[in-house]
Amino acid sequence: MGRGRSSAAELRNHQAPAWWRDAKLGIFIHWTPASVPGYAPTGNEVGVRLARRDHDALAWMPYTEWYENSLRFDASPAARFHAEHFRGRTYESFVADWEDGLSTWDPSAWVEQFSSAGARYVVLVAKHHDGYCLWPTEVENPNKLSFHSRRDVVGELATAVRRRGMRFGLYYSGGLDWTFDAHPIGKASDLLVAQPGGAYPDYAEAQVRELIDRYQPSILWNDISWPTSISRLARLLADYYTAVPDGVVNDRFFPRTVPWKLASAAALRPLLDLAVARGSGGDQGLVPPRAPFFDVRTPEYTSFPDLQRTPWESVRGIDHSFGFNRASGEAHFLTKRDLLWSFTDIVAKGGNLLLNVGPRGEDAQIPDTQLRRLEWLGHFARVAGSSLFATRPWVVASGADATGPEVRYTTRADVVYALLRARSGDEVTRTVLLADVASTPTTAVRAVGSGMLEFDTTDHGLVVHLGHALDPDVPVALELRSVTAAGKRGG
Repeated sequence: MGRGRSSAAELRNHQAPAWWRDAKLGIFIHWTPASVPGYAPTGNEVGVRLARRDHDALAWMPYTEWYENSLRFDASPAARFHAEHFRGRTYESFVADWEDGLSTWDPSAWVEQFSSAGARYVVLVAKHHDGYCLWPTEVENPNKLSFHSRRDVVGELATAVRRRGMRFGLYYSGGLDWTFDAHPIGKASDLLVAQPGGAYPDYAEAQVRELIDRYQPSILWNDISWPTSISRLARLLADYYTAVPDGVVNDRFFPRTVPWKLASAAALRPLLDLAVARGSGGDQGLVPPRAPFFDVRTPEYTSFPDLQRTPWESVRGIDHSFGFNRASGEAHFLTKRDLLWSFTDIVAKGGNLLLNVGPRGEDAQIPDTQLRRLEWLGHFARVAGSSLFATRPWVVASGADATGPEVRYTTRADVVYALLRARSGDEVTRTVLLADVASTPTTAVRAVGSGMLEFDTTDHGLVVHLGHALDPDVPVALELRSVTAAGKRGG
């Protein structure tokens, strides 16, 4: 791989490529040895626990891929589950079960399901915080020899994804690796303390360079932080763009800096925990701060309230975990109504949805509850896809009328799309006022996937007669030709 020569200023000005901005829907895959026990507590929002300043709040993490960390806290739900079902087994022992499950893995079948859902790209977790690698890396872990899959999971999935005409990306946990530092993470400040030093920065950089050389990922998705200096990080990213000129970098490459080291000091940790507690709560999710170099922002389990001009993707699981959680029931998963409208809302605000699937560890299968949600997305994409894929935000993202159906807008070329959802499941709506839209002498309105619709021009906006009641779960898309904005306002 040729050495990149981009300056820091060039890296800061790097833009997400058109293919990514057109894609709108990606599939994230968390599939680690933790998916063998496949357990995390449900009904425990970490944000709420952090806001209350609960002791060791992160031991109650709802993400199953944090299972190994949760086991370090004897009172945690995961530790109690482990004592009941896997007493005497180490976390590392699940690797053998996970690899046995590969005997029934069919990467092409996965990719067909992702493609049918409308996804344009796939991001696989190549190494999570547990340090286990899903490819036969030649960068040896000095603390846990051969801690990687015998089968080239990364390479096989990359081939299957690209054969289907989709883009392939890789996630790498740069900030945490529990094979290098197993410090229990209970509080927010422990995230700083647990980030490895010593041999780890060289190890992490060597592995990411190996992933770039072997697989040329279209997306380089780091998590938590990055263990080297900003100058080394800049060289790494410049080399990545040289190898993959239309590649995409996410916003979690936070390099080691002097303020970072100061925040790790014991005297300042309580202040950090207090600051996190004050900024946490409820279902707000996580919005990472801006890293020095990035192409796209990645809010987690949340969205932005307004239209964003900076490219972004909302990343979340189909339930409250990324990895497979056998404790999740139907009530813990996204409903059809919420999933389809969340996708619509994100696209209207200039974002992509990176929706995670968590396959089971014992048999490499995606559970039916998750596949059902992919099927919902696929049907919606086949009917309304022209109003979502390869679009851009309009002058406003959401409708101004608070009394009628909810409205989101997108646009492509000279066409504006209005996507509608009834505000309640029992609302009967056959006429909608688009208060943001003004007609012209050549205006035409069509239901996407159907036929032309009648409309009236009023002083309050465009009134469209749908001819049928809105589905309470599935948004309806309208194609508006030769229209203008009635007035500009915030999304």
